[in-house]
Amino acid sequence: MNPVPPNWRTAPAVGRRFARARRPAPAPTPLDLAMMRRALALARDAGRAGEVPVAALVYETDTGRVLAEAANTRRHGRDPLGHAEALAISAAAKALGDWRLNSCTLVVTLEPCPMCAGAIVNARLGRVVYAADDPKAGAVRSLYHLLEDQRLNHRVTPIPGVLAGEASAMLTDFFRSRRSGA
Repeated sequence: MNPVPPNWRTAPAVGRRFARARRPAPAPTPLDLAMMRRALALARDAGRAGEVPVAALVYETDTGRVLAEAANTRRHGRDPLGHAEALAISAAAKALGDWRLNSCTLVVTLEPCPMCAGAIVNARLGRVVYAADDPKAGAVRSLYHLLEDQRLNHRVTPIPGVLAGEASAMLTDFFRSRRSGA
């Protein structure tokens, strides 16, 4: 067994296909903004119900037809897989009658985690529009870059930071009230 050289972190990235400069994110469309407002309203409702205020929806990019929408259900459903993105993707695939969602956009109020980013790639979504960054679990740009990873068989166009201030404030207020026992 070869020992790892002490400078393995600084060694040149030989053969790393995924090492490339990140493209600037495209600007959100007016439809993206409208859909994010709808997702934020769903997230507010989830927060009032005691769930973490995160919501997602999937719409057909060309027509704007909403295929599915969901909010987090982990707490009330006692389901670790009850993330808004995963629920919306599953419902959209059923509504479309196909697991491939190439012609669709996912809109979500918080940057997807690794589990949801994997579901996004596997569903072959075309675009993901999200609001707030997640510095603790974000798998789109904060911690990982799964949607644009060249090693995977599909890449998704991320559009980050859409109405991020509103989504961040909602999450901050929710957790502040939880910590204070309100």
